[in-house]
Amino acid sequence: MAPQLNRPDPPYLQIVDHLRRQIMSGELREGDRVPTGRQIAQEWGVAIATATKVITTLRSEGLVDASPGRGTVVKTAAASHSPTDRAVAIRRTGRIYPPDEHAKIKSAALVDAPEHVADALGIEAGAPAIRRQRVTYRGDQPVSASTSWFDGQLAELAPRLLQTERILQGTFGYIEEVAGSTIKTSREQSAASAATEQDAQDLRVPVGSPVLRGRNWIYDSDGLVLEYGEYVSAPERWQSYEFEIN
Repeated sequence: MAPQLNRPDPPYLQIVDHLRRQIMSGELREGDRVPTGRQIAQEWGVAIATATKVITTLRSEGLVDASPGRGTVVKTAAASHSPTDRAVAIRRTGRIYPPDEHAKIKSAALVDAPEHVADALGIEAGAPAIRRQRVTYRGDQPVSASTSWFDGQLAELAPRLLQTERILQGTFGYIEEVAGSTIKTSREQSAASAATEQDAQDLRVPVGSPVLRGRNWIYDSDGLVLEYGEYVSAPERWQSYEFEIN
């Protein structure tokens, strides 16, 4: 069936939304070619100028980029600041981090849950919790640091969460494999903040310099918190969000 335009929105925004959804859902994956301006114009019955605006908008959002000899291709839009970003990235691109970034797991251990973590996970304060700490690098430069927390009861089912080796399918994919849990929704909070001594050490920035600090909750299909995450990101590092408003 040929795509149809809904008149209330400008045509270029409708086409942008259509392609954006294909990218965010993983139907179009990283490195896949997107339609050229001429193809968009022919398929949707719009002017070349409108089609060109579609590509320009997608590029400004960080969803596509020019590839020499290949045209315009999908690229990872958001750096992986938080658990939500990683969950979206693994579904959308098949990989957790953009091609120019990688993470090092600093520690992975079973510890007593601090009170705020226990509250977030819905467990008793002091109960066992899995803590995974990582620093993400672009090249040799650290760009974010994050900590993921899981209910300690997962330790037996998912022992790799307690190892510092990277989990290639991501912690979410691994948990889905071994525990049968399915990621359903997430909630995230973020705010500007000043770098602590630990942030300064992880990100190689001066103490007190501006950083983006966040925390989020990943819920499974039963509404239970699967992971609680905390992160801090260096300045000048854009973050993308996609929301559906009914």
